[in-house]
Order: sequence, then structure tokens, then C-alpha cells
Amino acid sequence: MGEDGALFDLGDGPGSGSRSATQPESVSANAPLAVRMRPRSLEEMVGQHQLLAPGAPLRRLIEGGPGTSLLLYGPPGSGKTTVARLMSAAGERHFVALSALSSGVKDLRAVIEDARKRLRTGQQTVLFIDEVHRFSRTQQDALLAAVEDRVVLLVGATTENPSFSVVSPLLSRSLVLQLQPLSDDDVRLLIQRAVADPRGLAGGYELATDAEDQLVRLSAGDARRALTALEAAADAATATASTSIDAATVQTVVEQASVRYDRAGDQHYDVISAFIKSIRGSDPDAALHYLARMIVAGEDPRFIARRLIVHASEEIGLADPTALPAAVAAAQTVQLIGMPEARLALAQVTLHLATAPKSNAVITAVDEAIGDVQDGAVGGVPPHLRDGHYAGAARLGNAVGYRYPHDALDALIAQQYPPDELVGRDYYQPSDRGAEGELAQRLPKLRRAVRGEQPPAGE
Repeated sequence: MGEDGALFDLGDGPGSGSRSATQPESVSANAPLAVRMRPRSLEEMVGQHQLLAPGAPLRRLIEGGPGTSLLLYGPPGSGKTTVARLMSAAGERHFVALSALSSGVKDLRAVIEDARKRLRTGQQTVLFIDEVHRFSRTQQDALLAAVEDRVVLLVGATTENPSFSVVSPLLSRSLVLQLQPLSDDDVRLLIQRAVADPRGLAGGYELATDAEDQLVRLSAGDARRALTALEAAADAATATASTSIDAATVQTVVEQASVRYDRAGDQHYDVISAFIKSIRGSDPDAALHYLARMIVAGEDPRFIARRLIVHASEEIGLADPTALPAAVAAAQTVQLIGMPEARLALAQVTLHLATAPKSNAVITAVDEAIGDVQDGAVGGVPPHLRDGHYAGAARLGNAVGYRYPHDALDALIAQQYPPDELVGRDYYQPSDRGAEGELAQRLPKLRRAVRGEQPPAGE
């Protein structure tokens, strides 16, 4: 049994083994506010409107429609456990909860065997697995037959994209639904309900408008976070013999809003993707926002620095030749002095890259060259460019006829450099932005001089 006295897992966070019940028991009055206020019916649910609209698959499941296994993918506090509980209540299904952190294949087999026995009497089992992405492949494979035969209706909860963490056979046997963070209006409704509802604070406290606004902001779409902060603020008010909760009271119990960011999960990739795209799009303010999210969440600053180095060449290149040295210098700063001081260098180069002129000519050029090589356009190195620093090289014709460019006044001599098959192939096409604009004017002249071509008439 959990600390709240219920016989099932009551949180989206890690549980402690297996719990089961045919119907949920009444929640203890000593249970956390977030547990006491968990929706008991479809009508009490807030948010997830796209999944709970009339006729939507999730609504039909909760209302007792034909059972199918679910993988619920969404952030903490978005209602994954509530969905599982309501789904099990439909049709008086048997409910079992396992935590992927503390359950093994032996636990799974025991649940599946019990589910087979219950199925013979007509009772279906809902198996709720919290943090299903933490199950090993062997554990996930142990579920396949039972899910496919509907011995159990699996409800797997995960904060990570199941496409990256759940085996393909289990994905194909389940309906994957993505839950969204609750909107500010959704969280506000839950807070107001908790203040007034007998299961919650029962109207015993007056919540100031600024305190309510602060709770909504701090929640970041997480219902549990909002209600936990509200309960802590109510306890703080009680400790001072007050029934008024203001913004100052909330601030005393909540130092800062935690950042939803899993360094091993898809949020890691989403935030770094948004960071790079903001720099590419020349939005320094958005780029700083995503940088701040990574810093506050404890992202490895070396990872950030490496991405900035790549970005300097990929998105800016020679449009600003100082971009790459600046990014490398930031990476060296991270290595030399570490955080938190290195945040300044990371911020400086982020602003440098975001405000720099943009050009993808470097990556386009090298990728085209690589593509030609992969397609077989290699050819032989022209004899006059081959190595001549060994005995007998001249007899083979190697390095014979090579002309040294510095012997010319402008260090430009017409001679062939690419293999015969690639003569005249132009890879690098500089943009007209930033310093690359000057190169765009100069490069055609360089090519004509090297290739021995005449300039256009009138030039």
C-alpha cells in the first residue's frame, strides 16, 4: 500500500512494486492534496481536450468501450495515471500497477498468470506500468503475447517519446497517445477547485489573485506541481496562524520553477533543436531562452559548446569567419573554468552566432563533394600533383611539370588541380551575406585564373 492508503499507484513518478485493486479505495484524508484531488470521473478531468472529445479513442476507452492497450506519452502531471484509473473503473476491470523501476520479468509473469485466471471468469485486467520506457527489451518482450491476446490491457506511462524507448512489436500492438501539458486555464481551474472542494482545502483558506497567478506560472502545465505548491503554501500560512495565502507565502515554499528537461529523453533533443533553430533563424532572445533552460536543468555545458562549434560552420561559415574561433574559444572556456562562470562565454557566443550573417555554403559544398566521391566520381590525381619525394618518382612522371604558385606575382598560376572527371565542377557557392559577399565577388576571378579562362567581355 502507498503512503496515501490506496491500493494502487497514485503518481506519474516512480512507484514501489505491484499494487492491485478491483475498485479504488477511498483516499485517506492524510494523503497529499494532489492525490486527494485526483479526478474520479471523466467529467472532473481537465485538459487533453483533443483526446477526450466525444467519439475520441481515449474517451471511448474510459467510457467502457472495447479495450485496447495504450502507451500514454506526456509530461509529468498531465493525467497519465488518472487515465489508467478511470479506464480500469470502466466495466469493473481489475487494476494492477507496476513501476518499471522496481519490477522485473518475474513480477510481469505473475500478473499475467493472474490475469489469465480472471479472464476465465470474465474479468479483464488493466496493467498500468509507470515509466515503461525504463523496462529493458527483455521485460518489454515478456509483455508482447499477453498484450496481443488481450490477456491484459496495458496502459504504459512514459515521459519520453515511445518511438525511442519502446520496442517496435509493443508499439505496433498499442495505441500511442500524446498528452499535452495542461494550459494555464486548466491549472487555474484545478487550483480553484482544490481551494473550495471538501477533498481539498475545503474553503478554509483565501487565495490571493497574485498567489494564484504565481502558482499557475510555477506549475509549467503540471497539475501535481501546482497542487503540491498550494498545499505547502497552506501549511506555511497555518504555521503563522493565518488563513490567507498571498504571493509572498507561495514564494517562501517554492524557490524556483523546476524545468521539465530530461537529459536522457526527448526533451533533451527538443530543447537543443529549438536552440539551434533559433540561432539559425537569427533570434538571439529565443536562443538565450533555450540556453537558459539547458543551464538551469544542468545540461552538460560541453555538449552545448560542441553544438555551437558545429553550428558556426554549418549555419554561418565564411559569412562571418570569426564565428568558428569564437565557438571554439567558448568550448575552451568551459574546459578551463567550468560552470557557472562559463555560462557567460556560452551566452556570448550564442549571441554572436544568432546575430551573425548566415550562410550554409560550407556544408552544402562539402556534402556535394562527398556525394560525388560516394557516387564514384574520384578519378586519378593529376600526375603533376602527385608526391615526388622519393627515388624513382620522376621516372613515373610524378610531380613533373608542377608549377609553384608563389613564383607568380599574384600567386596564381593556371594549372589543373582536380581529377579529369571533375574539371569545371564548382562546389563552393558563397552567399552574398557578410564577409562571404566579398568572396562571392572574388571567387569567379580565382577560378578563371586557375583554369586559364578569359574574363567575360567588359570585365
